[in-house]
Amino acid sequence: MVDWKLAVATATRLVRPGPEVGRDEAREVVAELRRHAKTSEEHVRAFTRMAPPPGNPDGPAVHDTPVLVVDRAGWIKANVAGFRAVLGPLLEKMQDRRGNVPGGAVLGAVGGKVTGVELGMLLSFLASRVLGQYETFAPATGDLPGAANGGRLLLVAPNIVHVERELEVDPHDFRLWVCLHEETHRTQFTAVPWLRDHIESEIQAFLGETEVDPATLLERIREAAQSLAGGRADEGEAAEERGGRSIVDLVQTPAQREILGRLTAVMSLLEGHADYVMDGVGPRVVPSVAEIREKFQQRRANGAGRLDAALRRLLGLDAKLRQYRDGERFVRAVVDAVGMDGFNRVWTSPNTLPTKAEIAKPADWVTRVHGRSEQ
Repeated sequence: MVDWKLAVATATRLVRPGPEVGRDEAREVVAELRRHAKTSEEHVRAFTRMAPPPGNPDGPAVHDTPVLVVDRAGWIKANVAGFRAVLGPLLEKMQDRRGNVPGGAVLGAVGGKVTGVELGMLLSFLASRVLGQYETFAPATGDLPGAANGGRLLLVAPNIVHVERELEVDPHDFRLWVCLHEETHRTQFTAVPWLRDHIESEIQAFLGETEVDPATLLERIREAAQSLAGGRADEGEAAEERGGRSIVDLVQTPAQREILGRLTAVMSLLEGHADYVMDGVGPRVVPSVAEIREKFQQRRANGAGRLDAALRRLLGLDAKLRQYRDGERFVRAVVDAVGMDGFNRVWTSPNTLPTKAEIAKPADWVTRVHGRSEQ
């Protein structure tokens, strides 16, 4: 169904070259990022008061979740391995369905190559933009180690160097600032053992609702294309809603939209929490954090060209930017209302995670979980 090797080859061939960095400088960048990752772990755990629970053999431990400093090709390989792990059940389901169709094997082979090229093109676009990533579902490979139960932290060195040069900020401060954000994600999953399994079950439920009938899927894609083509540049919230929807949003079933609402809330929480922690720790350990934050926010908001902006919208990446903003507001409001320990009740179980509506109205979460309104 997907030619994974072709996906890697396509992405590696198409990805933009990184910034010019000499061998000695490259070694220094890698060494500094590793040092900052270790230092960030201590800062993040002290600020969040989150630590792996004692006596939990099933949960991932910090020392089991490696920090890997990679180039763009390494990021591509790691993400293809993650895609294979997450999409495996769905692809097997589709393969079984296609096996009962005359000529299905031939169509599958051709389709697999087409999908491999398309996935490679997508990854080539993303590989030059990601600064760091906590891979939640990361099977270990020969050249990319991972935790026994999944998990590894990737820091994409050429992208970090590219952005720090583009923003003209202190490189040492910027590298630590990035590590603080990414280390928060590693802390979230190592301190909350059930979180990985919960997210995986939601993703598999989402994929399980995917239509595998080719005619039905084609019809949904046509509807999506017509909706995007027919949108007008009207003013107001309705136009913003139409313009902000990605192709992925438009081909969902009603059940998938419900699941996606829960996943969106979780991802908003995780991303917003990371931004909140980064801002909370930053002033203590990153001297130029105010300058970095201002320039980075401006880059997030205004840095994309017309083609880049269109791709971001179609791929749903604009939604990710909203997750940072909305999630950070939720975390800040809850911590202001009930303190850090009160906020940390969010990690008690899936039942204490905020809903999508509560992300927008933190007081409702405080009332539900703490039994009282914000003061």
